[in-house]
Amino acid sequence: MIRTIRTVGVVGAGTMGGGIAQKMAMEGACVVLVDQGAAYLEKARKAIEGLLEEGQKRRVLRPEDALATLERMQFTTDLEKLKDADLVIEAIYEDEKAKKDLFSRLDGVVGPDAIFASNTSSLSVAELARSTRRPSRFLGMHFFFHPVKNRLVEVIPIEATDPAAFAAVLAFARATGKTPIEVRDSPGFAVNRFFVPWLNEAARMLEDKTADMATIDAAAERAFAVGMGPFALMNATGVPIACHAAEGLGRALGSFYAPAALLRKQTEAKVPWTVAGEPNPARFNAVAERLWGVVFAVAAALAAEGGATREDIDRGARIGLRWAHGPFEEMNRLGLAVASDWVRKICERHSLSFPAGLRERSGRKWELRYVEFLKEDGVARIVLNRPETLNALDEVLAAQLLDAVVAAQADPEVRGIVLEGRGKAFMAGADVKFFARSIETGDFDAVVRFTRFGQELLRRIEVSVKPVVALVDGAALGGGTELALACRARVVTPKAVFRLPETSLGIYPGLGGTQRLPRLLGKELAKFYIFTGTPLGAKEAVALGLADAVLPPEEALEHAKLLAGSGGRLPTSCGGGTPSPAGSVSPYGSVAKVRDAFSDGRIGDLLAGKIVDGADQALVKALQGLAKKAPRALKTANELIDAGLRVSLDEGLALELGRIREIFQTQDAREGLAALLERRSPTFTGR
Repeated sequence: MIRTIRTVGVVGAGTMGGGIAQKMAMEGACVVLVDQGAAYLEKARKAIEGLLEEGQKRRVLRPEDALATLERMQFTTDLEKLKDADLVIEAIYEDEKAKKDLFSRLDGVVGPDAIFASNTSSLSVAELARSTRRPSRFLGMHFFFHPVKNRLVEVIPIEATDPAAFAAVLAFARATGKTPIEVRDSPGFAVNRFFVPWLNEAARMLEDKTADMATIDAAAERAFAVGMGPFALMNATGVPIACHAAEGLGRALGSFYAPAALLRKQTEAKVPWTVAGEPNPARFNAVAERLWGVVFAVAAALAAEGGATREDIDRGARIGLRWAHGPFEEMNRLGLAVASDWVRKICERHSLSFPAGLRERSGRKWELRYVEFLKEDGVARIVLNRPETLNALDEVLAAQLLDAVVAAQADPEVRGIVLEGRGKAFMAGADVKFFARSIETGDFDAVVRFTRFGQELLRRIEVSVKPVVALVDGAALGGGTELALACRARVVTPKAVFRLPETSLGIYPGLGGTQRLPRLLGKELAKFYIFTGTPLGAKEAVALGLADAVLPPEEALEHAKLLAGSGGRLPTSCGGGTPSPAGSVSPYGSVAKVRDAFSDGRIGDLLAGKIVDGADQALVKALQGLAKKAPRALKTANELIDAGLRVSLDEGLALELGRIREIFQTQDAREGLAALLERRSPTFTGR
């Protein structure tokens, strides 16, 4: 029987092992960190304490959370302390015999129901599993540096892995803030399969004098939108590590993957690369073409052989390596004719076969799916699966979401629908870059078209005969909150946060936020949350009647499925729910005081910058924040809320849509969106 994973053992207290242990403890798991050397454990403890202190200084971690993390961790040299673990992750040095010996010992210590995982980056997972008596409970979990901050983990099942064990590990990875991608047990798994050749090709370009080191690094930084080029990266992680990885790939896959002569030479010299001099911009395009060409060739071949899906390969590049685009996204962006030409040149240079998958495209773009459609117990689960963008709503995601909703509505086996989001966010709102580009080019028609489509999509969800229930396990920002509001009910986990930040961007919620929230919470509370952009946590959402229940992730899904499968017996989402009691307490004082501050009699003074007398300190602080919002956006949102409540919902949505062009043409909208992309505070003028 596969148990829910609650207690985790990590063996190996190096940088990776200590980081894995810390991350899991930060997310609520009980962790036992084991190493044969007490000195390594003490070093790991100090490193963990340092990272926790750093988090507190940056105000991303509360002191009580840091303390709780350490209280959930046990540091020991005794393997016997792992006997009650549900999952044991091996994170020792990359040596097959050492890993096998460890797993053989663990087999005699850890309970038979526990799952074993190896953090190997280059060894065969199936081969390691042979050292145990539990191949059905064995898989790979390849974490990426630094595991506290990097969300990617490659999960590598073998042929013998029990699907239930695999599912348990995926669920645990997601519950601990990771983005898992499923990868076949093959050389390099997914990311290293194309990343190591990327490093290797840089050394080859230095050999054949395509460009010097400074130019190659600068060109790579520009082409991949990264902070370090290949030589700087190899210096940071260790040149021998790159060479060792290339040697392993070369033995398994052939000479193209084997280390370049210069990479071997540098490794033998035991010195880092000397990256000096001024880059030559005239060589940037040639370098970018070679590096992307190698990545395209390897990624296309990897997907064709079933090593990983195209979407997960892209995800690995974007999350694990922090590239701006994954290989398949970049091929689509460039055009497959150009990408194929670059790949052809690489294949000719290295005597490789042209990837079959790329040849079969005949110049057509790769299809990339970001919405999953699953059926369980008469309920359709529609999962937004683009965690690398926090499931931001763009034209592609919106169209795929519509297709999934239509399919579920037409399926006679489906009684209801649960809408979910993978990763840290349910949905982080609309694609801000799209709006910024549209403003820059003056294409306001595109903004109106997109908003109209979004409104129609959400209205279709709202009036569905088969009820749609939102399962919110993370951030629902802007359009994400509006999507959840259009659902018949909302089930949340403790990580859920609703927020409408549009007025700080110079705009207003345009996918129904100014219409549905007032109908659910009442006009005054809706104005408070829309004007201030104040986050609404899980418990507060339930207290205000915005969410049905707050439950742990595994229970939340079952509850959402139960609600969705009720066959339409849920009330409509905007049917005028019961307002919260006037005395209910929020972080901003009593709800009555919040309502009073945003009442019709006070709203004019509030928008003029006058603070309500007698308000709680927290509420005063929130109200003072209105001075940093866009005045035109506040005024327009206020008018839309008031006018919308005097008409039907459909008429209110039409009013909201009707002012989209007006608000996006303001200087404040341009300033607000630009400031967000430039990571600075906006300066609004009211124009």
